Amino acid sequence: MFQKLVSRNEDLRRLVEKGYAVAFDGGHLIVRDIPYLDAAGTLQRAAFVAKLVFVDDERVVQDDHQIYFSGGVPHNMDGTTVQNLAGGPHTFALSKNAEDVIVQRSFSNKPRTQDGSGKFANFFDKIESYVALIAGPAMSRYNVNPYSFKIDEADQEPSVFKFQDTLTSRAEITELNRKFGSDVIAIIGLGGTGSFLLDYIVKTPVKEVRAFDLDPFHVHNSFRSPGRLLPGELGRAKAEVYADRYDNFRHGLSLHPKMLDGTSASDLEGVTFAFVCVDKGSARGEIFKLLVEKGVPFIDVGMGPSLSREGLIKGMLRTTYYPPENAAAIVASGYAETQDAPEDIYRTNIQIAELNALNAAFAVIRFKQLRGFYADDVQGNSFLFDIRDLKIASDAKD
Repeated sequence: MFQKLVSRNEDLRRLVEKGYAVAFDGGHLIVRDIPYLDAAGTLQRAAFVAKLVFVDDERVVQDDHQIYFSGGVPHNMDGTTVQNLAGGPHTFALSKNAEDVIVQRSFSNKPRTQDGSGKFANFFDKIESYVALIAGPAMSRYNVNPYSFKIDEADQEPSVFKFQDTLTSRAEITELNRKFGSDVIAIIGLGGTGSFLLDYIVKTPVKEVRAFDLDPFHVHNSFRSPGRLLPGELGRAKAEVYADRYDNFRHGLSLHPKMLDGTSASDLEGVTFAFVCVDKGSARGEIFKLLVEKGVPFIDVGMGPSLSREGLIKGMLRTTYYPPENAAAIVASGYAETQDAPEDIYRTNIQIAELNALNAAFAVIRFKQLRGFYADDVQGNSFLFDIRDLKIASDAKD
């Protein structure tokens, strides 16, 4: 990655050629060995960190005037703090390859530009400007400079994605995303809700995603699934269609044109969490039994929109979590059908994309709460969202 970025980006090449200690960490540029003075006038060294905005796999741009700093408050030679540095204490984690760089604060200093944009034209100008402000006093007092000519070409922390995950670095949630690093997720059923759930999980940095569905992809599926319809997809297995759609996005993705049942224990070997997205009671019952026996925590989703007397759509969306320690008891509570009702053949199956997507979103949010990604003050295991009043009710006991 180092050589590719330096060779394709003139401003980064100029930083290296001038002698700055340049390194790259995911979506960040790191420049180490920046000298500065502390409050006592003592020489210290720290690092600048700036966010990289990837145009493609090889080209980057910078889009703001902010920079991050791993040191303390920089001072002038007379002991006063360096002026014109807005910002303040700020922390976020870099990858394990850059554990020596601990961001402590952010700085904001807009350059004076002819066009009045207050934006640096490139990374070279940005680093040079902040060096003059922050390192200048130390360079004058101690006759030092930041040009150590050290470069760090260490491989990046392995990623499941096939391109730079700049969303994580821009949002400063690298440490939170590590919570998913060992997860192997099973998605059982790729209908309306299952297809949206797959879309969300594919973009989550879990170690592996396994999905199962035996059915073919028909026209109605295109109206309640993410993405566009491509020629040749109709009639193929859903698993094959979605495998093609997401193949260029991430590693660790395996989609199987089969439906799980009580004999499918080997398919769930190593799975750490499962999502059940099937609408047939008997199939759900077999899958529940298998997951309970294997001690796999899982979330089951369901939805029951129907036409009201007024001719409008009403109904509920359900999200139920089954923790291993009491999954059997929750199954017995009957939140989800585990047998086929006699009237199923006559039931209208209303599925609408936004309801499928919302049902999937509830399930993924709950999963991420359980992993410590989102704040979690949830009480109860089963939740119902009512379309009519947009309220959520749970089975929590007062």
